[in-house]
Amino acid sequence: MNYDLIIARYGEIGLKSPKIRSRFERKLVKNIKATFECDVDRNQGRIYINPLNFEEAIEKLNRVFGVVSYSPATSTHTTYDEIDETLGKYVEELIAEGILDENTKFAIKCRRVGNHDFTSQEMAAHCGGVVRNKVLAPVDLTNPDLTIFVEVRDNDTYIFHEKIKGPGGLPLGTQGKVVVLLSSGIDSPVAAYLMMKRGCEVVALHCNNDPFSGPKVTESFNSLVDQLNIYAKGTPIKRRVVDYGEYLTVAKKKAPEKMTCVLCKSGMYRIAEKLAEKLGADAIVDGSSVGQVASQTLSNILATRYGVDMPILSPLIGLDKEEITEIAKKIGTFEISKIDDGGCSAVPKYPETRADLQRVKKACEDMNQDVEIQKAFDNIRKLD
Repeated sequence: MNYDLIIARYGEIGLKSPKIRSRFERKLVKNIKATFECDVDRNQGRIYINPLNFEEAIEKLNRVFGVVSYSPATSTHTTYDEIDETLGKYVEELIAEGILDENTKFAIKCRRVGNHDFTSQEMAAHCGGVVRNKVLAPVDLTNPDLTIFVEVRDNDTYIFHEKIKGPGGLPLGTQGKVVVLLSSGIDSPVAAYLMMKRGCEVVALHCNNDPFSGPKVTESFNSLVDQLNIYAKGTPIKRRVVDYGEYLTVAKKKAPEKMTCVLCKSGMYRIAEKLAEKLGADAIVDGSSVGQVASQTLSNILATRYGVDMPILSPLIGLDKEEITEIAKKIGTFEISKIDDGGCSAVPKYPETRADLQRVKKACEDMNQDVEIQKAFDNIRKLD
């Protein structure tokens, strides 16, 4: 098809106040321009994109949060003669590509903004006649095989037949910053993705458990961030790695073995909180899902978060493993996460599943947790 622009649409951005909507639109435009080379104009709730490479743009717009749908389109001026000529050529291309023939039930949907000497219904009927002059296809306004959209906006008219679904959400970078505890597993990358979809800038914090885990775990972490970064154009993910093995060694020596996972998770939250405060982040994010593993029973979730003042968000909390895995496959992180990286050998044979808060507090005091947390925090490395 001989397109000359792409029309992108947003959803909930339109519900914001004019001042906030304008700010969100500007950020959305910035993120689009960071994703592929193009010129962008915004007008009356639409984003008009003139890309250097149409195929690249159509593929990559599906990775820009805030875009609800988009349509490759052909533009013309709002006169009967020019609409007739442009629509006629458009229909000829649909016929040539096998999209439209005499057996295709079709409909015309016209939307109009501005003052014109015709109604939307009158223009739709007129355009239907243009199509019928090219091919004697049946009109079906209820259940068409093909819908041709004619969008009239003041002096410009746009013609298209596809509405490609975008990722939706809010433009990345409009909702503040979060520190995400990102492991090499399936869940936490999906949690990061969902927070990005809600507009949050992500700092990915990985806890290196050496000698209880091998180098492949950190390699998987980096690969996962690389994959997530294809959705983060304009606001790339920052990477931080903390050497966590010394803290974990102390936890195993000074606390009951079955409490290792509880204390490990508690320490991660404390370090994430310190990093968030340093970087000006507003919340901590993890991949917890109720009951999925030993550290994610309700009692353990309560115990591990004790003493952390910053909000801890768990966007997967009510999802099961199958639902999480489907999202991971969709966003391209599943194949990375399922690679065998050796896991963590610090996990006890019989981990605590119903941690008592008072016992957790006592174990933290016994191992002098604050000192060990500070040691780990001091060893955080930047990888971005």
